[in-house]
Amino acid sequence: MKAALVELATEVGVRAACNALGVPRSTAHRWRRPPLHGPRRPRPTPPRALTEPERTKVLEVLHSERFVDKAPATVHATLLDEHEYLCHSRTMYRILAASGEVRERRDQVRHPTYARPELLATAPNQVWTWDVTWLRGPVKYSYYPLYAIIDLFSRFNPGWMLAHEENGDLASKLIRETCRRQGIEPGTLTMHADRGAVPKGKTVKQLLLDLEITRSFSRPRVSNDNPFSESGFHTMKSRPDFPDRFDSFEHAREHCAAFFLWYNEHHRHSGIAYLTPADVHYGRAPEILAHRQTAMNDAFARHPERFVAGPPKVLALPKAVWINPPENRAEIELGLH
Repeated sequence: MKAALVELATEVGVRAACNALGVPRSTAHRWRRPPLHGPRRPRPTPPRALTEPERTKVLEVLHSERFVDKAPATVHATLLDEHEYLCHSRTMYRILAASGEVRERRDQVRHPTYARPELLATAPNQVWTWDVTWLRGPVKYSYYPLYAIIDLFSRFNPGWMLAHEENGDLASKLIRETCRRQGIEPGTLTMHADRGAVPKGKTVKQLLLDLEITRSFSRPRVSNDNPFSESGFHTMKSRPDFPDRFDSFEHAREHCAAFFLWYNEHHRHSGIAYLTPADVHYGRAPEILAHRQTAMNDAFARHPERFVAGPPKVLALPKAVWINPPENRAEIELGLH
C-alpha cells in the first residue's frame, strides 16, 4: 500500500491518490517524507553489563543440579547467604529469557492430559451413565450410597440399588442384573462414569470385560462430563417430598422405589419432548407424538386464526443425544438421518 500510494501520488498528486486508495493525506505525507535519521544504530552495551563469560557462569549456576528447579530470586538469596554475588535476580531472568528458558522452574507434578469423552446414543441401551450419591441417614455421619443407572437416549433408569456401603462387588451386581433384565448383547453397550474408586476398580473393570461392555470415564475435576446422572440425582433431591434425613435404611429404600417408579413412568422430561423415559425406552414415543399431533391438527382446524405461524407441530424426539458433542456434530447428525 505504501509503495503504491507513493508511486500514484507522483503521477496524479497526493489528494487524488489518497481519494483513490482511501488513505488520509497526513498518512500519505508521512510516508513520502524521507526519514530524518539513518538506520537505527545498535544499542551500546553499558559499561556495567556482564561480560560473556560472566553470563555463561550465571547460566551454568542456574542449570546446576542444585538450582535447576529454583526461581532466580531464590538462587540470588541463597548465594548471598553464602557470601557470593553473581548479578541481580532480574538480570538472571533476562539471561534466562535470552535463552528461551523463562518458565515454571519448580519441580511439580505433571498431570496427564485426559481426552474429552464424546458419547453418542441414537437409541436406548447404547450408552448408560451411572453414578453414586449419598443419602443422609437418621444421625450425623450416617449415609446410604445410592447407585443409579441412566440410559443416555431415553433418560430411563433401568436399575438402581441402595446399600450400606460403596464397593465394587455391589456395583458389579447391579450392572450384571440390569444388563440381564434389559437383554444387553455383548459388544453393544458403553458405560460412562466418573473416575471414582469403584468405577475405576478392578472388580467393575473385570465385569465389564466379561460382558464386553465399553468403559468411558469423565475427566478429573470436570463437572459436566456426566450431566445426565447428575441431573437425575438433582431431580430426586429437589422434589418436595425428599427429606433432609431418612429415618432408616428401609425408609430410604421405600423413597427410592417410589421415586424411580414416578421418574420412569410419570415424569415428563423436557429433553425428550416431554415424554416419559419409559415411553421413549420401550418405543411408545411415535404413537404418543402422533396422537399429540392429531390433537393439534384438530385445534388448528377449529381456530386457524389463533396459530399465526401456520399449522402447529408438536415437539419431536431428538434423533441423537450426546455427551460433549464434537465440532462436526451437525455433519454427523445429518448422516444419521
